[in-house]
Amino acid sequence: MKHTLTEQERQQLDRRIADAEKRTGAQIVLAVVERSDIYAELPWKAFALGTAGAGLAVTALDLMRPGWHSSTAVLLAVTATLIAGAACALACVSLPGFARLFLDAHRAEVETRQYAESMFLSREVFATRGRRGILLFVSLFERQVVMLPDTGLSKRLGREVSQGIITRMTSLLASGQVAMAFEAGLVGLEDVLGAAAPAAATENELPNAIVEEKGL
Repeated sequence: MKHTLTEQERQQLDRRIADAEKRTGAQIVLAVVERSDIYAELPWKAFALGTAGAGLAVTALDLMRPGWHSSTAVLLAVTATLIAGAACALACVSLPGFARLFLDAHRAEVETRQYAESMFLSREVFATRGRRGILLFVSLFERQVVMLPDTGLSKRLGREVSQGIITRMTSLLASGQVAMAFEAGLVGLEDVLGAAAPAAATENELPNAIVEEKGL
């Protein structure tokens, strides 16, 4: 798959993860995927919009030019309606920004969280001493951020605190600044967890390399 981050950005973030882990005592995993679900319904929604718009245009033309209903005119109207729908469906497949217009916000949130929870288990973020692992997950198509702290960190990273970090990340993610979004997340974790970090440096139990996946 095409990497979201440049090699320089990955190397810089790898170093920042190591620094943040020393300052917080947490084991941090950063992950980014292109999308958390295929959302098969989106092209159909776009097709429906295209055909509805073309149908409305045909109806308006009919009102302005009554009596134009020849067999050729009807065929052209039907063809134009289908072409408009197909064009919108194709645009939905090839243009993420256009497809995002048809994405239900709640569904995006649910699918992103499910993908993040699956990755938390598959990458064994839970397998750390003191259960101090944390997954910071970004899904690009949905423009969603999910933070999943293990039980050893969940009290310090409650809902309100986590949402504050996620909000800062999401604003950068919306403008395409993925590396800066991760940087903001790491800074937020340092601010919250740094004061309670263990005195001795913790062993690196999870890989620092950023996880990049295409997703579903």
